[in-house]
Amino acid sequence: MKSDKKWMIYGANGYTGRIVVDEAIKRNLKPILAGRSVSIQKLAEEKGLEYEIFDLSLIDDIALKLLNISVLANCAGPFSATAKFMIPACIKANTHYIDITGEISVYDYAYSKHDEAVRSKVVLCPGVGSDVIPTDCLAVFLKDKCPDATHLSMAWATKGSKPSKGTAKTAVEGITKGGKIRKDGKIISVPIAYKERLIDFGFSELNTMTIPWGDIFTAYHSTKIPNIEFYFSRSHKKVESLRKQIKYLRFLKIRWVMDFIKRRIDKIWKPNTAEQRASSKSYFWGEVISPNGAKVIGRFSTADGYDLTAAGTVEVAEYLLGETDQVGYFTPTTLIGKELIEKMPGYSGIQFESL
Repeated sequence: MKSDKKWMIYGANGYTGRIVVDEAIKRNLKPILAGRSVSIQKLAEEKGLEYEIFDLSLIDDIALKLLNISVLANCAGPFSATAKFMIPACIKANTHYIDITGEISVYDYAYSKHDEAVRSKVVLCPGVGSDVIPTDCLAVFLKDKCPDATHLSMAWATKGSKPSKGTAKTAVEGITKGGKIRKDGKIISVPIAYKERLIDFGFSELNTMTIPWGDIFTAYHSTKIPNIEFYFSRSHKKVESLRKQIKYLRFLKIRWVMDFIKRRIDKIWKPNTAEQRASSKSYFWGEVISPNGAKVIGRFSTADGYDLTAAGTVEVAEYLLGETDQVGYFTPTTLIGKELIEKMPGYSGIQFESL
């Protein structure tokens, strides 16, 4: 890797990117800020940092911008659109790649580039935020408690948290792709809200529905458990409403309809302030089942997902700026280990229950 050990945050002027920048500064780090908008310059000058302005239209041009960069933290979504430029550019420039995606397609794409990353001697580790550090670590803790587990279910609930504009737009795009679960080692398509389940998060029992979360891909590579489902808290009433709206999803695939919804999000969406994030929490639950029916359940909580994403991004970037001989595709736990969760803000510790 490069001897001067510089790193870059691309998409630094977005909602999440700015939180990542502030976390880096808090740790006395000086990333180079980058993005496609001229607002990057103003932000960099305000923070006293270097900057680069470039778009993601040509892989070779991106690689030139990364020649002196040891680690790229991609915070510009939707990652299904940006990763396909950033990952090949990082491989070409011998730059480690991390991002904050929760999109299964991005994990799959990064995994497909494993051999190229090995030859280039770089790490590809998408998903270093609240997608998927907390659940990736939980999955490994549970697998260690039940080594012969064949089924893994996990769930996430929030109190007070609200998605950013970027997350909301990605969610709209994701709806058109339907649901996903892993069955017998293979990812299969299922309807949206394929299943509902009441889950005890510790503070309350909540209704949840299946969603195509990144762990459907990553948890398998971290644990080798062949059957995986992921749930997110939603009231039964809201789930029923969503199911009724599914018949209209075909219209979302029409480009102008999708663009209209995204413009609407830009106009009306107001994500949480720093003060609101400080009072919000994320709750995680997981369950593994062995062939004989034995179960192990784990629960814990953390700070708001965006603050965790910032901490996770900077933590993994710092790790890769150090000395490592690891190369290729990794999940957060295969790269650093399940103890990574202990460094996340607000981590309560995992409470285990055997049944």
